[in-house]
Amino acid sequence: MTDGLTLTLKNSLDEIPKLADAIEVFAEENDVPMATCLHVTLALDELVTNVISYGYDGGAKGDRDIVVELGVKDGELTVALEDDGCAFDPTSMPPPDIDADLEDRAIGGLGIHFVRNFMDSVDYNRTNGYNRLMMRKSLNNQQDSA
Repeated sequence: MTDGLTLTLKNSLDEIPKLADAIEVFAEENDVPMATCLHVTLALDELVTNVISYGYDGGAKGDRDIVVELGVKDGELTVALEDDGCAFDPTSMPPPDIDADLEDRAIGGLGIHFVRNFMDSVDYNRTNGYNRLMMRKSLNNQQDSA
């Protein structure tokens, strides 16, 4: 088992495949079930894409860092996402009305809905100009199916 993974990405959508590859390697090295690996990959893809697309008020692409940290300890996977973009607490978003007709649904909100469903806990704080999203997922009783 590794001690953890810290990955620094530039705020460019070209970095997303690098993120997915790193999560897969980390999961293999730490016996993280494939289903959990896929859920974490989808969650981080959504979150990092939103930071890149909306978090910098049109700032120059590629010149800001987004830090992703993964760790496994005591049967729990922890995932942290940190950026210095605009303050935004995704956990404050209300759940989307997934029962409404498509034409009646508000735009947005499905990404954090998926993140909430994939992870056991999602917490946000902003300190010293940095957004930090901390997610946790128990690996106990996880099955290797997607």
